[in-house]
Amino acid sequence: MNYISTSLSAVKPSASMAASMAAQALRATGVDVIDLGLGEPDFPTPAHIIEATYKAALAGETHYTAAAGTPALREAVVEKFRRENGLDYRVEDIVVANGAKQVIFNALLATLNHGDEVILAAPYFVSYPEMVRLLGGVPIIADCPAATGFRLTPAALEAAITPRTKWLFLNMPNNPSGAVYSGAQLGALAEVLERHPKVLILSDEIYEHIIFDGRDFISFGKACPQLRERTLIVNGVAKAYAMTGWRIGYAAGPAPLAKAMNTVQSQSCTSVAAPMQAAALAALSGPQDCVPMFRAAFERRRDLVVAGIARIKGLTLPPPDGAFYAYIGCEALIGRHTPSGMVLKDDVAVVNYLLAEGHVSGVPGTAYGFSPFFRISTATADAILVEAVARIGRAIAALAPAGGEA
Repeated sequence: MNYISTSLSAVKPSASMAASMAAQALRATGVDVIDLGLGEPDFPTPAHIIEATYKAALAGETHYTAAAGTPALREAVVEKFRRENGLDYRVEDIVVANGAKQVIFNALLATLNHGDEVILAAPYFVSYPEMVRLLGGVPIIADCPAATGFRLTPAALEAAITPRTKWLFLNMPNNPSGAVYSGAQLGALAEVLERHPKVLILSDEIYEHIIFDGRDFISFGKACPQLRERTLIVNGVAKAYAMTGWRIGYAAGPAPLAKAMNTVQSQSCTSVAAPMQAAALAALSGPQDCVPMFRAAFERRRDLVVAGIARIKGLTLPPPDGAFYAYIGCEALIGRHTPSGMVLKDDVAVVNYLLAEGHVSGVPGTAYGFSPFFRISTATADAILVEAVARIGRAIAALAPAGGEA
């Protein structure tokens, strides 16, 4: 008997989670595997956040809250947008959910009709197309090649828009490429969107604080105020404050959309756990010393990996502008032979080979809609990254040229 819905049958599991599980399975056999599949900071959550959560629980903050979040947390989110992004929102424009992914899921569930199209700038976060498909929508892929800095261009955006377009998704800094948009680049996209007034914009800014080379982060909402009434700004505490397991995301957008998303939440998970909301409040309102400290570490690790990959013939890696990933080009490896005689036909085969031979786990570019690349997380200790790059280099050096020649 088939218990699975037809909508779910078109959805694939998370590729990054699958890569991590494959690494764990190999490690369970006794192999020393470096797992760079999942993207999460290796730093502990700052102590003041943990302490605030403990005190909130002791004080009785263990009951249901409003679906949209506690008034204190929503006020803190309003202040965050004002302080860091120059954006003025009201409490009724704010939603809080169990991670940024649930924020996005709620937004899609609240707005998508069957057959509606969602434009995804590829490479994109692995969950975007799967959430769209699950909810009856159609992902429309707009390629953003390395020549454009992995950024969506106005021409590519214009070509992707149809009468069925409901949303455009942007992610900056981008997972997996690290691409960041300037105000001028966002403004150029806005000129296209102004000609298509029915298109909504979701700007996923979860990596906002992980930005390198002295760049200033510019929110889509700040760069394109004329589109405010159809823009949802998504963020959260997971990446900037090393809180991936706490599951707190938030967003700001038009009040009618926020109300619809809160209805979805009230009929699904009710609300976010009260102690977790206290944790997010402490993160947003408390000391911010950890944010620049984490960013400096991630930039140092980026530089370390970029320099290491540059020494490996057959791989390419333009320095990412932000986030904590390396999206590594491997086109020169396609067609080459492994020591066992297998041909590397695509980036999936490359990733499988690097796990089997180099004992380093990554995620193939196919999962992000753009090949031939693979992603590794750089959110781990310097020494581990040095060893991982060395292993990748040794595994690639063991490959025979295309055609199998020695």
